[in-house]
Amino acid sequence: MKILKRLAVVLLILIVAFITYVEIINRNSKEMNYRQKVLKAVYPAWMWWTKVTGKNTKTLKENKEPMTSFYDLKAIKNDGTEFDFSSLRGKKVMIVNTASACGYTNQYEDLQRLYEEKGHKLEILAFPANDFKEQEKGSDEEIAQFCKLNFGVTFPLMKKSTVVRSPEQNAVFKWLTDPLKNGWNEKEPSWNFSKYLVDEHGKLTNYFDPSISPSSEEVRSALD
Repeated sequence: MKILKRLAVVLLILIVAFITYVEIINRNSKEMNYRQKVLKAVYPAWMWWTKVTGKNTKTLKENKEPMTSFYDLKAIKNDGTEFDFSSLRGKKVMIVNTASACGYTNQYEDLQRLYEEKGHKLEILAFPANDFKEQEKGSDEEIAQFCKLNFGVTFPLMKKSTVVRSPEQNAVFKWLTDPLKNGWNEKEPSWNFSKYLVDEHGKLTNYFDPSISPSSEEVRSALD
């Protein structure tokens, strides 16, 4: 009985310590539900675990001419206006499918830091999607607010859409995942925060799984 009481006390202390840790990590967070706060708090541990287990760590690299032009694509931005990809000529472009209640959501912060660091040389386009375990249930307005308040996101957010292969898949991800369009790649996003890199000439050059952080050596090497 004494052992059980001691275990109960230890467990209670650990629970209180974890709740305190979550609140400290999220002292500047705004309009986050508790699930989102916990995911933000455990993000470093989650990234460590994925490295240890090799979960979502795939990378692909190629240098082939596309069959159809990247610059012919268009998308609808979060605010309803059209985004013409012809404006991206001469820049590297990172395209990321995102979600607000995912273990990788804290990568918004890494993406914003990268965006500020690379300046006009890199454009980052976020495509919110509810394709993986319904981890993006918010409206376009709620998504924009969440990203601005918690991560200071200034790179373009696109209208919420479908990114996995299906009849509803948006045109940009159809191009990214069809070798008859992009020239070589058929890999669709494995989860939220999969990343596709297109070079200054409109060629798809890299794919990075979600566990490859935007601040990782692999990504930075591809951007240099």
